[in-house]
Amino acid sequence: MTNQFIVNLSSKQFQIIYIHRRLFFAAFLLFALFALIFTNPALANETACERHLHLHGSLNSEKLLNNEISEFQKLIEESLVYRTESINVAKSVKAKISRNIPLSGADLKILNEGLLAHLALRKKLYHFAELHECWLDLSRKAAKENSISTEHRLQGVMLSLSAALTLYDNYLLAISIYEEDTKLRRFLNSQDAGYTKGYAELAAVTLSYNSINNRARVRKAIHVYESGRKSLVSKHNFDHFQYLDLFISQSPSYQLTREFAPFRVFRNKVKFLDAITGDTISALRKEGINMFSMVFGNTVGLIESRKGKLYNNPEMTKRVRSSLKAGDILLEKTPFRLTDKFIPGHWGHAAIWIGNENELKSLGIWKHPLVQRYRQQIRQGNLVVEALRNGVVMSSLEEFMNIDDLGVMRVSNNSKQQKVNIILLALRQVGKAYDFNFDVESTDKIVCSELIYVSVTSIDWPTANTLGRYTISPDNIAAKSLKNGPIKLVMLIHDGKVVERKAQVMMARLLQDVSNNGR
Repeated sequence: MTNQFIVNLSSKQFQIIYIHRRLFFAAFLLFALFALIFTNPALANETACERHLHLHGSLNSEKLLNNEISEFQKLIEESLVYRTESINVAKSVKAKISRNIPLSGADLKILNEGLLAHLALRKKLYHFAELHECWLDLSRKAAKENSISTEHRLQGVMLSLSAALTLYDNYLLAISIYEEDTKLRRFLNSQDAGYTKGYAELAAVTLSYNSINNRARVRKAIHVYESGRKSLVSKHNFDHFQYLDLFISQSPSYQLTREFAPFRVFRNKVKFLDAITGDTISALRKEGINMFSMVFGNTVGLIESRKGKLYNNPEMTKRVRSSLKAGDILLEKTPFRLTDKFIPGHWGHAAIWIGNENELKSLGIWKHPLVQRYRQQIRQGNLVVEALRNGVVMSSLEEFMNIDDLGVMRVSNNSKQQKVNIILLALRQVGKAYDFNFDVESTDKIVCSELIYVSVTSIDWPTANTLGRYTISPDNIAAKSLKNGPIKLVMLIHDGKVVERKAQVMMARLLQDVSNNGR
């Protein structure tokens, strides 16, 4: 019928319809072009960066930057957890693949959920990477017009650079070990509507990692950072500037990106369609380095630069163990870990000692259903309950002693019932996820100092309102041992040595020194 209709049309009518159709298609193409422009991530993000630039002109730049860096620090924590979990999953599934054992439904679920978690984290990191990206090209005049000092511009660039390096690190230390395996790569690139997972999601991440344009912008940010930090680093104590400075220098991708050769992709003859691998992976293979071994080593290296001064010290561990009683609070300091740097105060972590089998029997709770659930772990010596990045776990004292400083604290005049309450409440937290919001008013997830807050309920703990939520730091806990407070300092080890005399004076000095330094 349509063909007959066209045949019956006059020549003039046909011309009019033809012109209208051409106008329609022109309009459609113009609309598509506008849609492409306004949905193009690069252009949209550039506009967002410019809007953010203008926002700095109307708000306190220092306060805004500090809030942004505090939010970004949570993403670093999430990234460290994600990398550790990714390696553990990779160990498990690669062991099965090597033995020709089919992956289970549970394995496939974990793989799909892991990729989605990476994409969600990646989206958050991109936000910070692009937040101050346009500041790279900011002229002195534009900076002055927007009330942005040289120092604040540098911090903004460092924040975006840190986010970009975190994206690279997450790929190198978590994604690449899946990318190099043909079976895992094909599965993760397959579409799955049940998980709202699109086709070639992993491939898109790999292409972004190997983008020459992206690397060029990151190298420009590195140049701005390296040029500017020399004149500013001496002006700061350990604040947000120093945190970002340390993070950038410890990033495994910092030197890799800094020394990146754009034509290495071609020199190594990477064939994307044959196997979607990055130039870095190809180079490492060429040098005979096992990617999985390298990834695991770098991940651990990123978390800590050395071992603690009390690590693998049987004599000191024995001495500490002899001083511990069920329900004691443990504080630790690990200055060699990046994550310790942004915890406000001297102490960076807190935990609870639940006591051994004999102590729990003397307290009359060995047969308590909650204790029975963890009997095996208790008998294995896992008597420290602590909130780590992979959740609340039970650890051995030997594992816990990878530290420089230790504070053993005990609730004064602690009754038998109070000890029981502390132990049972601590055990109730085991298995919970890590609280990246550090919110003491939520109990579904727990951070280390929150563990003390919800377990030792006989004490009115001090809190601080940070970014709209109430938080508690390990230093808030330590402060309760001063001036005849409700907590007694049982033992103090500083810089790997036991403080034999005037331990409480030393504790006060540690807390005061940090306060004076502005941390």
